[in-house]
This record gives sequence, structure tokens and C-alpha cells, in this order.
Amino acid sequence: MTVLVTERLRLRSARPGDLAAFHAILSDVEATRYWSTPPHRDLEQTRIWLDSMMSIPADEGVDFVVELAGEAIGKAGFYRWPEVGFILAPKAWGRGLAREAVGAAVDHVFREGLTEVATADVDPENLPSIRLLERLGFERTGSAERTWNIGGVWKDSLYFALTRDRWAARI
Repeated sequence: MTVLVTERLRLRSARPGDLAAFHAILSDVEATRYWSTPPHRDLEQTRIWLDSMMSIPADEGVDFVVELAGEAIGKAGFYRWPEVGFILAPKAWGRGLAREAVGAAVDHVFREGLTEVATADVDPENLPSIRLLERLGFERTGSAERTWNIGGVWKDSLYFALTRDRWAARI
């Protein structure tokens, strides 16, 4: 079980006890504004989501719970290779924690040789996530219209990618 430690965060595997924390995040309208599903309606929906996070086969991805001072505040990682994904509770926004968490996850997968490229699919309106990815060295590779139907509303996508070599050269 891999645990990543940054200056302020601890990234670890998900466990059943994370259910309440993730339900609070995934049922929050603000937190899920650009998420791939509408806010979770009930605890069972979050339980299914958490179970899928806990059962990711190692050859398909690696996802981490993000902890700040022992509290689960979100997730960052690769649910399925090579796409990175992340979400944090709104109370954790604006402090660089997402960048710290995503950077740690990306560094881990590149350092361990788990993938040669990291990709991201971002709603064009999600400017904070776009800025975060660009600060980490991701480059925009394309776009598409009407790629996600979330709660009956079509959303577009901007695509980003970061190679292992580009990550290594950033220093």
C-alpha cells in the first residue's frame, strides 16, 4: 500500500471509513460543479463510488485519498490510466493543496514507471483546474463539444497531456 507524503498532505489508499468524508464532498453542489456526475443523492451512491475507488486493479490505475491534518479532504490520482482526476472539498480550495496533491500523484506514477503520459479531460469553464494543470506542465492537446451529459446538461471538454520526459525536465 503506497503512501505519499508532501509538505502538508498525506496521500493514501481509500478505505471504507472514508465514506462520510467523500459523501460530504460528492454531494456538495459547489465541489461537483465540474465533476463527471451530478452531486450524489444518497450515501449508497457514494458507497458504490468509494468501492470502485478501493477496487482499482493495479494495472488499470492508482488513486489516492488526500488527507490534511488527518482529515480526508478529497482525492487525486488515476482511476484509469492515463487520465488524472482530482476533487477537493471547497473548504480546502485556494491554498495550493490540489496542486500539491496532483503533483505528488503525477510524480509517483512517472517515477515508478506506471505510465509514460498523464492526460486530463477538463470542462472549459473550470479555470482553476486548467491553471493547475498548466502549472504542473500539462499542455492542451485538443477539445471536443458535447462530450459529457451531466444531469441532462451537455458539457464540452478540453484535453491536456503531460509526458514523463516533460515532467522530468521541469526542474
